[in-house]
Amino acid sequence: MHIKKGFVLRKMCGEYVVTADGLDLVNFNKLITLNDSAAYLWECLGEKEFDQEMLAGLLEKKYDITKEQALKDTISLCETWKKLGIAEE
Repeated sequence: MHIKKGFVLRKMCGEYVVTADGLDLVNFNKLITLNDSAAYLWECLGEKEFDQEMLAGLLEKKYDITKEQALKDTISLCETWKKLGIAEE
């Protein structure tokens, strides 16, 4: 899986927001906000390929949580990102 090209994370008014840059053909009529942990993962990824296990490992290290909790959270996050069209396999 990877973040689709053209989407960037910005910090606006204290919130992390994903916006589209230069995507003329995309109907992007809303902002996507990320919480601190999702923004942390986004920043770690850059243009790298990733999977739920990799993201879970990053959360485990950063937040000192169990692998089970981290994996549950990253599965949900990946499904959300795919549904919103900002990540793809």
